Amino acid sequence: MHNTKGKLFVISGCSGVGKGTLLDMLLKRHPQLKLSVSATTRNPRPGEKEGVNYFFTGKEEFLNGVKNGEFLEWAEFNGNYYGTKKDRVEKMLSLGENLILEIETQGALQIKQKLPDAVLVFILPPSLEELENRLRRRNTEDEKSIQGRLHEVRREIECSKNYDYRIVNDNLERAFKELENIICG
Repeated sequence: MHNTKGKLFVISGCSGVGKGTLLDMLLKRHPQLKLSVSATTRNPRPGEKEGVNYFFTGKEEFLNGVKNGEFLEWAEFNGNYYGTKKDRVEKMLSLGENLILEIETQGALQIKQKLPDAVLVFILPPSLEELENRLRRRNTEDEKSIQGRLHEVRREIECSKNYDYRIVNDNLERAFKELENIICG
């Protein structure tokens, strides 16, 4: 029987900042940490697995869950809904699991309101110029999309002032050590 409640960590960051790489490194080195799986109404992409990448659900079912208070946080992006189920998080924390959520700023701030003990960590780019260069080097988006992402980045960076920690990912190893120290002590 566990008497110790687990801790909830929320990781956010701009697109292209390297948060996925940092989380992969952290989970490989600390397999006792658990990554929460979000629910979404979007269709699975090739290779994505139910319950591993997301819990895929219909829009009506998702919105009923919102209405019934089943989500700790939720948001809509590009016509699809994303959210974190409250019962799964509460169950894992009650079992003493340390849980990581990788979500955007809107959801992170919703969680902080409901669970003030949650630890929010924001991964920042070295500079807006460097982030713009990374986005352009990907060569996957047109100019309008890049400008839209950069506008969103400015909003996210402004929101990050409400986070407990902000890590600049200008050196992967140093940023990883900083994240590891925050989460693993």
